[in-house]
Amino acid sequence: MKKSMMAAALVALLGSMHVVQAHEVIAHRGASGYLPEHTLEAVILAHGMDVDYIEQDLVVSKDDHLVVLHDIYLDKVTDVASKFPERKRADGRFYAVDFTLAELKQLRVNARQGEQTRQVQLSSDERAGMFRISTFAEQVALIQQLNAGRDRAIGFYPEVKQPAWHRREGKDISRLLVTALESYGLNHSDAKIMVQCFDFSEVQRLRNEVGLKTGLVQLLGEASWGNPESDYAWLQTAEGLAEIAKVAQGVGPWHRQLYDPRTQEVSAFAKQAKQQGLLIHPYTVNFDNAPEGMSFAELEQVLFEQVKVDAVFTDYADRIQR
Repeated sequence: MKKSMMAAALVALLGSMHVVQAHEVIAHRGASGYLPEHTLEAVILAHGMDVDYIEQDLVVSKDDHLVVLHDIYLDKVTDVASKFPERKRADGRFYAVDFTLAELKQLRVNARQGEQTRQVQLSSDERAGMFRISTFAEQVALIQQLNAGRDRAIGFYPEVKQPAWHRREGKDISRLLVTALESYGLNHSDAKIMVQCFDFSEVQRLRNEVGLKTGLVQLLGEASWGNPESDYAWLQTAEGLAEIAKVAQGVGPWHRQLYDPRTQEVSAFAKQAKQQGLLIHPYTVNFDNAPEGMSFAELEQVLFEQVKVDAVFTDYADRIQR
């Protein structure tokens, strides 16, 4: 066969092959499917799974430390009620901002009850000294050391949690984050960092006022979930996406916003996000949370081959198609 014919045949063959879009994996709260979320142990396990990023949800302590917790309150994942019973507010909740870092370090972190049944479950005696609240500084240092020791380049994916609420409490969480990144030498466009937030006004503020220079992602929820921080319906329109693209590199939607679970067709929002050149990083893609009537393999096929997402958040990085 002549070289020209062979080349043509090869091109035709490659064109007919089923190629899966490359995508990155973000360890959601560390390896939170297996170990208590956001603990240093969960970070280490996630790093060993060779993910691309490890997520840190950030809140602020009373003495202005950035601590890694999914919620602004403590009672769902720690033993705060038994350690500091008198410190709850009128609503019955215990808030991280009411505690110094030294006090937070006295708490033990446990599995989020009723949500992560596969997490390691230890009795109070067995977990003595284990599973503590960590700071952003500790996680940055740990991941950097693991990167150096294992010859990896795993990145950071911090979330600014409830910035408007924090400001009402006298804490500018966004400025604290940017100051921290500056001190680590990480506030630049080449750093492997994606900052995320549900509050679009804060996403704009991070870029235009506070001086964030790293990657930035607008998170998207559903108004029906309660207490929306932004107009999520508008942000999913062509106009909203155009505004996001002025300040951010990507969007972080709930994965079901990207397709119709019944027909498995790609949503108009997903198509428009691609048209705007925005990265798509959906949450939380787990082997046990596919929509009713879809297998996990079908969910992965829709996300990776039809929507062509750029990354996924997952509690189980070892179970995601690479």
